[in-house]
Amino acid sequence: QVQLVESGGGLVQAGGSLRLSCAASGRTFSSYCVGWFRQTPGKEREFVAGISRSGTNTYYLHSMKGRFTISRDNAKNTVYLQMDNLKPEDTAVYYCAARYAAIGEIRAVVSEYGYWGQGTQVTVSS
Repeated sequence: QVQLVESGGGLVQAGGSLRLSCAASGRTFSSYCVGWFRQTPGKEREFVAGISRSGTNTYYLHSMKGRFTISRDNAKNTVYLQMDNLKPEDTAVYYCAARYAAIGEIRAVVSEYGYWGQGTQVTVSS
């Protein structure tokens, strides 16, 4: 069992930065790959970035690459999403999710994750 808690969301101007954190409970967090997703009202939840259990492999939605950076610190049971050069279209509720995974594995599909946090709101003003 893994419980996830996101933090770090807020209001920022376009071009600004935010760093989201996803803190996990459980002693075996290093056995889970983690994904960040986001959702806006009326739209499906979409994949943003993912990281393998050791942090060796990362994967991004194309439009995020170069602006967002996912990382993890397994000693702190925490995964981060550094978001730079934010745009108004990045406004959404951001969720982290975890999945028990093989070495190097990353998944980008909502249904493949069994553990979710409650979400944190990110609002980017123009």
